[in-house]
Amino acid sequence: MRNDVILKAKDLSKTFSNESVQQHVLKNLSLEVYKGDFTVVMGNSGSGKSTLLYALSGMDRPTLGTITYYVDDDSKGTKKEEGIEISKFSNDKLAMFRRNHAGFVFQQNYLNDSMSALDNVMVSGLLRNKDRKALAEKAKKLLERVEINERDSKKFPAQLSGGQQQRVAVVRGVINSPEVLFADEPTGALNSQNTTNVLDILSELNSEGQSIVMVTHTLKAAERGSRIIYLADGVISDECDLGEYAGDYQDDENPDKEKARKRHEKLKDFLQAMGW
Repeated sequence: MRNDVILKAKDLSKTFSNESVQQHVLKNLSLEVYKGDFTVVMGNSGSGKSTLLYALSGMDRPTLGTITYYVDDDSKGTKKEEGIEISKFSNDKLAMFRRNHAGFVFQQNYLNDSMSALDNVMVSGLLRNKDRKALAEKAKKLLERVEINERDSKKFPAQLSGGQQQRVAVVRGVINSPEVLFADEPTGALNSQNTTNVLDILSELNSEGQSIVMVTHTLKAAERGSRIIYLADGVISDECDLGEYAGDYQDDENPDKEKARKRHEKLKDFLQAMGW
């Protein structure tokens, strides 16, 4: 195991039962997620992408297998090298663990319509940080960073564009400084420009050390990853190491355009080999 493993899944299986019919969505799957990586999970519809994401994040439980986080946890007095196996946590313990160590961004933003953008972020932050003044300062800085100014931060979600709403959702996902940010099709409901804006934010966070696990079905989003995991019928078919994101390969002003082009071609070749 590499020294920088932050999350390890071992022999994961997930079965859904409906009367006499059983659907095996994940099948004895093992995976390590590394600190600072931007891990992208791809695969055809029904391959188990979102099921894997929810299992890794603690949003759902695997039928079989273990999920271990290598993080410091003051509430348990646990050091990261010891590992924390969350698979059999009670619901309350699992919710507390997610609150302290995981962040989430979904395809739908799930903002509270009766709260301002700032308050949507603050509500998540207050679950962990009771210093309201310090939290408000952090939230405002993060919102400004994603181009939600002070005036817009006071607006309700319905008064913001779809792209603005999703940027608020990203801030909500990282307000507690999670070890891992999980993103499930985070640009699936956005137009092209807003997609780029959200992906730029995720790439910037990753460049600063944020570990990200993202499910996507688009080449544009997948190119932001440093590592691509391809699922088929509940198992990992193969993976591709892309290395650090090098910018847009079509941008003539990109100083790393040639590197970006090679990454793009490598990813395309990999996905074609996977039958994508």
